[in-house]
Order: sequence, then C-alpha cells, then structure tokens
Amino acid sequence: MMIDVTVNEIIDLAAVSGRQLLFADEAGALLKSIGIPVSPCRVALDEEETVQAAAAIGYPVVLKVRSPEVVHKSEVGGVCLALTGEYSVRSAYREMMRKARMVDRQAQVTVQPMAVPGVEVLIGMTTDAQFGQVVAFGLGGIFVEVLDDITFRQVPLQEKDALDMLLSIKGSTILKGYRGSGPVDTNALTEIILNISKLAEHHPRIREIDLNPVFAYPVGALVVDARIVIF
Repeated sequence: MMIDVTVNEIIDLAAVSGRQLLFADEAGALLKSIGIPVSPCRVALDEEETVQAAAAIGYPVVLKVRSPEVVHKSEVGGVCLALTGEYSVRSAYREMMRKARMVDRQAQVTVQPMAVPGVEVLIGMTTDAQFGQVVAFGLGGIFVEVLDDITFRQVPLQEKDALDMLLSIKGSTILKGYRGSGPVDTNALTEIILNISKLAEHHPRIREIDLNPVFAYPVGALVVDARIVIF
C-alpha cells in the first residue's frame, strides 16, 4: 500500500540518519499520509526562505528550530509564536539561529501557520515493557500537568474503546461543552485515536507518539504539534 511505503520511507530516512526522533515536518508528513489532520509545516534553510515560506503560508506564523541536536526547543529559544509580519519573522529567525547554532551549526527552521485555538487534548502512544503498545488520551496544554487526567488502552483499539477513552477522563465535561461553549467533534477525535492505534499496530518500529496539543473544534480537529520516536 502507498501509505505503508510513505510511513516506512520516513522512518527509514530518520534511521539512516542515525536519529530516533523524527523532525516535526517528517512527523507531520507521516501523520498526514494516514489521514490525520495536521498543521502544514515547511522547512526553511535560511532567512530568505523563512520569510518566503511565512508569506506563502500567511500570517500569523510559528517558527520552530529544526535540529537533531535540539530535543527541547524551549531551552534554546527554539519556538516563536504569532509572528505577524516580515520584520518579526526576520528578527525571530536571527535570534533563534544565534542560539541554536551554538549547539548545531546546521540548524534550520520550520514554518507553520498559527492555528485557531480549540479545546486542547493530547493523543499518544507509548511502548510499555509489560503491556506493549498502549494509546493515551487526555486533556492537553496546561491541563496535562495540573490534572494528570489521562487514560490508556492497549493496541489494537476498536471504535468502542476510543469512545470509552473520551468518556472516561475526569475532564470529559469539557469535551461536551461548558460555560456556553459547544461540544467538540468527538467523531474527529475518535478517528485520530483509531488511526494512531492502527499506525502503532502495523509499524512496530514506532516507539512513542505524542500529539500535544491537538485542537478539537465543533467540527474537526487539528494536530498542532507532533513528536514521534522510533526504535
């Protein structure tokens, strides 16, 4: 199948490069290939390409450092949000590269649109020594650390398992609508959960998946940030 070829090609490219962590653009391409909605992500090699990519995507945009040597982007100022014009993009790029290239002289950046906010959830997968592959779901953003409200199910999942995950977290009321806000599209979230389960089942070289945040909307959902680790 073409989808399998695409996933395997992306994993092979990282493995041949000696990396276990996929770049954000690679993770996005992998997820997109299996039908998961992701925020567009362009790689820029220098300042001019960064400015051109931002203009093509449309403001506001987000810049993130792209380097195998930078795992935790925030430690080197590797994320700049809500940039609204060429001047701010150039300034952010120069400062980001000044710091990142102290760690990796080959560091690049990715450019993404600033996504419309929604209800933040996380969807992920990890490989547990006892239970094997398990899929995770919970509230994302600040709720992760504050509430620690995450539920897990073993791979493979059926639709009823995914729906049960949405209902079993303590914060499920937020998904149903609160303080005048409407409910989120639980069908869209269920589909992402099931696609992650299938991805893990058919590609055991994937060790971890962390989609956080995923913005859940009244109609649809969007993966804003993705982290994928391979064996």
